[in-house]
Amino acid sequence: MKVCIFGGGAIGGYLAAHLARAGLCEVSVVARGKTLDALQAHGLTVRTASDTFTVRVHATSDARELGQQDYVFVTLKAHQVDSALEQMAPLIGPHTAVLPPTTGIPYYFFHSLQGRFNERQLPELDRDGRQWRAIPPNQVLGCVYWIGAHVSAPGVIEQDGAKAGCPVGELDGSDSARVRALSALLSDSGIPSKVNGDIRSAIWVKFVNSLCFNPVAVLTQGTLGAMADATGVLPVVKAMMSEADAVAAQLGLAIGPSPDKRIALTVSAAHHKMSMLQDLEAGRSLELDPLIRSIRAVSDLATVATPTIDMVLAMAQLRAIVATHANNPQEQYA
Repeated sequence: MKVCIFGGGAIGGYLAAHLARAGLCEVSVVARGKTLDALQAHGLTVRTASDTFTVRVHATSDARELGQQDYVFVTLKAHQVDSALEQMAPLIGPHTAVLPPTTGIPYYFFHSLQGRFNERQLPELDRDGRQWRAIPPNQVLGCVYWIGAHVSAPGVIEQDGAKAGCPVGELDGSDSARVRALSALLSDSGIPSKVNGDIRSAIWVKFVNSLCFNPVAVLTQGTLGAMADATGVLPVVKAMMSEADAVAAQLGLAIGPSPDKRIALTVSAAHHKMSMLQDLEAGRSLELDPLIRSIRAVSDLATVATPTIDMVLAMAQLRAIVATHANNPQEQYA
């Protein structure tokens, strides 16, 4: 079995290291820059609360070296995918299963959805249908990364919190051979992965978690524990979640856990900094645009207003602009 991790950041490195340590598949990583140099020189190191291990992985910047894969995990930021489509094309054959990122609403979200939005494409999220054509939705497996992790140095991944997992599923809810094989591979490699018969709703829950917690983290610059301890912060997160779930109801999605339960689970990783706050502190661009375009696209379809979400995102956008100006003083506010 050939598995490629396209992107060597926190999630990609975490997956690749566990797969490589288990030795149950041929795993490779497509990376670049300092990350690629570190992987080729020293391998991947993962540190958890109970374990630290280092493994060698086949790392390259050229996907053409690797050929067609059985599974491709695209662990880039959502806004990076469009420009990487040509580079990842050699990895994808007619029988390759691809797992694109799900930080925002993914381009394939309405594929095989029962109801009036079945097969609806989202031009706001997939310009000219490029992703839909490059990675046909029938080759997609949904995946949700409930993995708190960050990169402490190139090739070094620190897990935040004691638990991690990534459920996978077919968009039509079927129990296919390819999804069962992937679930078993991940689980046997130390990453609990159940087959989820409603992966679309699971993707929604993770999207909403990112939509609500990441902008608030950018504005407060607090860890999850600090947000939980502060007065009045989590009620804002809950209001945002409730607005988003009202959109989901109009789209025909069945969202299980209540906002209170989802918030409690998230803040249990008290020392974790949300990925967008990590990017802010590192001077990297913030992944706000996919979140903004995602909620606008689906709230317009559902004809449901999201005033609290809109307000928080507007402030987070300004925070991103201020940070960009501070890091690049020659740039003007826009």
